[in-house]
Amino acid sequence: MSELRWDPLKDNWTIMSLGQGRRPQDFWQQHEIPSADFCPFCPGNESKTPAEIYSHRPGGSPRNHPGWQVRVIPNKIPALGIEGELDNRAEGLYDRMNGIGAHELIIETPDHETQLADLSIEQITEVLKAYRARMLDLRNDSRFRYIFIFKNCRVGTATHIRHSHSQLIAVPLIPPLVATELNSCREHFQRKERCLVCDLIRQERKQKERIVNDDGTFLVYAPYASRFPFELMITPVEHKHDFAAQTDQQLKLLASVLRDALQRIRTVLRDPPYSLILHSAPPVHSRWGRPDYWAMLPFSYHWHIELAPKLTRMTGFEWGSGFHINPTAPEEAADFLRRADINAAVKHGS
Repeated sequence: MSELRWDPLKDNWTIMSLGQGRRPQDFWQQHEIPSADFCPFCPGNESKTPAEIYSHRPGGSPRNHPGWQVRVIPNKIPALGIEGELDNRAEGLYDRMNGIGAHELIIETPDHETQLADLSIEQITEVLKAYRARMLDLRNDSRFRYIFIFKNCRVGTATHIRHSHSQLIAVPLIPPLVATELNSCREHFQRKERCLVCDLIRQERKQKERIVNDDGTFLVYAPYASRFPFELMITPVEHKHDFAAQTDQQLKLLASVLRDALQRIRTVLRDPPYSLILHSAPPVHSRWGRPDYWAMLPFSYHWHIELAPKLTRMTGFEWGSGFHINPTAPEEAADFLRRADINAAVKHGS
């Protein structure tokens, strides 16, 4: 029998198809290897991209030249522009403002054929340090209310650049799904004086059946009401509200856990497309008002990474209702991922 499950963090319901769950091989996909066209992200082509904002250059090479390990550049065709004022205004019952924000690309490796899961722990640590550095810089701009970091691996149109990269978009509003999480966490803290995610972590560690990896510092588990098959949550076990406050050592531990999770997904699901999303507390600026709300934020919110393989497509029912239908229970997904032999993982495109 199917089952409806509620997620207190997302404040939504998922329809779980229990008893008739789809196994990993039901989701295996054929990958088309695109032709080796010109790639602006490859070393030697730095002049073909906007000037870099940040880079990690172990050998001390000059900016905008080869020799980098991680490189951050503005998006050449940004979703939002950095210059100008918000000019928030009404239009009848509607509201509008100028498309002000920042849109950056974090190029994770100079190697065109290497994906994030293939990188060493040290290399992934440098990618996470780039995330942190850009968040710390952009939060100084009071126009930006949220800094959203995400990665789409082989998700999108045929023109999507294959070279491994993440994206950062700073926006002048709190995104609706993030606002839901913030409100859920705040209301839980007001009622119980405890962090909601900390409570979820305690429950998951007690029940164990949805845990994929627990190294004592970070927990990787399949959420109870997973919206998508084989969806994972990666979160620090100790309460932390701000990703940008993580130390180098904490980022190195996170890199190890993230690499392990990506390799397990690749092994079990034959290297599927996936999305990675970082949810952290928004930066605090006095212009936003409500000092009581922001004072509570460090205690009520808990940063985390959401990792979702792209295995199914949303149906009209899901688009229209807001429900998600998950054909693989998180308990089954976690079991498959726990038992994965990551040494047998295949490289991207094979």
